[in-house]
Amino acid sequence: MRIAVPAIAGLSSQMIVSIVNTAMVGRLENAHVQLAAMGLGFLGTMAITSFFSSLSTGTHVLIARRQGENNSRGVGEVLNNSLFICLIVGSIFGALGYVFSYNIINFFSANDAVTLAGTDFMRYQFIGLPFFLLIVSYRGFFFGIGHTKIFMISAILINLFNIFFNYLFMFGALGFPKLELAGAGIGYSVSMVLGWLFFLSVTFIGYYRKQYQYYSHFHISKEVITQIIKISLPVSLQNILILMGFLVFVAITGIIGTIEQAASNVVISALFISIMPCFGFGIAAQTLVGQSIGKGSARLASAYGFETAKLGTLFTLIVGVLFVFFPDAVLLVITNETAVINAARPILQIAGVAQIFYGSGIILASALQAGGDTIYVMFVEVLTHWIIFLPLTYLFGVTFHGGLKGAWLALPIYVVAYTMMNMMRFRSVNWLKINL
Repeated sequence: MRIAVPAIAGLSSQMIVSIVNTAMVGRLENAHVQLAAMGLGFLGTMAITSFFSSLSTGTHVLIARRQGENNSRGVGEVLNNSLFICLIVGSIFGALGYVFSYNIINFFSANDAVTLAGTDFMRYQFIGLPFFLLIVSYRGFFFGIGHTKIFMISAILINLFNIFFNYLFMFGALGFPKLELAGAGIGYSVSMVLGWLFFLSVTFIGYYRKQYQYYSHFHISKEVITQIIKISLPVSLQNILILMGFLVFVAITGIIGTIEQAASNVVISALFISIMPCFGFGIAAQTLVGQSIGKGSARLASAYGFETAKLGTLFTLIVGVLFVFFPDAVLLVITNETAVINAARPILQIAGVAQIFYGSGIILASALQAGGDTIYVMFVEVLTHWIIFLPLTYLFGVTFHGGLKGAWLALPIYVVAYTMMNMMRFRSVNWLKINL
């Protein structure tokens, strides 16, 4: 709980800023154009950031292992090499994204006004990509040593900066230029620069600088870079496949009907809120399991994984009760459209039951990643998502004419299969023997 709670708070602040930023864009002139442009620009940058943000996982896993081995200089070496990778990758893809933003948006947009607004938004966001990835690296470092409070503070500061500068640049407040949606892109990048400066300043604190010696023993290691990439790449592919999978799922519900598609989006938003704390528990499991393996204690690693999964299940059980017995109270927070609420009510109840088992699956997957078993976790995600979930969604919802409820009945099958496969692997000892 000491490690998980600050991580959950930091992740939750990111969710809040997303809601606030969307609300601000919704108050611009021609809001429907601005919201459509924001959606396209967000998906474009998210595809890149979700792919490379997995470098945090590689950094986190290796640093937790070195921390458990009491190898402080090794911890510093991993951080240095992670920062080096993130700076190079962020600079290259940030420049490419800036140059080709118009081409990316224009490919997906059929409206010239949406294309122009989305291009400026995406272009300015890509300027912040190098700083975002440097933050990703620092985040993996502080996760690995178990100091998640630093992440919490950084997340809150970055998101407050984001909201503040978005307001200044979008609406032209306090004498700043009024740039509308482009201002949101600038606000994002400014907040990333300030977030990087925060992490940089923390690393100069004597406790961290003296113990981990990252500044006094800077060395680029091909071996460490290879390890980081080897751990991170399966996670990158997994993130992209999940993103694409949910887009396909929403598209399938669109075949059933427009209201049904809108209801599915509402329930996915509710699920995202309910599952987010489980990612915080996953961070705690990844840290404690990794450190325990580094100490040579397989028993402790297993105990931390299972106990954290129990905590996550307790949380999802409480949320499940809320979703099943009080669905309208949840749905009214997201939308007030009666037709959407009526369509969403039964599928939120189905999702409420399914997500009780999903939390432990996410946490055990994080624990397996801590052992370096990222390829297996990716395999499970691909198998259960693309071979089980999506085909059954189409089969139940469209082929068998089960409608929206039929489509969503595929979710519990997917979740149970996903969690059981991760649990069976975790109960074995093979993943504990991976050398990092």
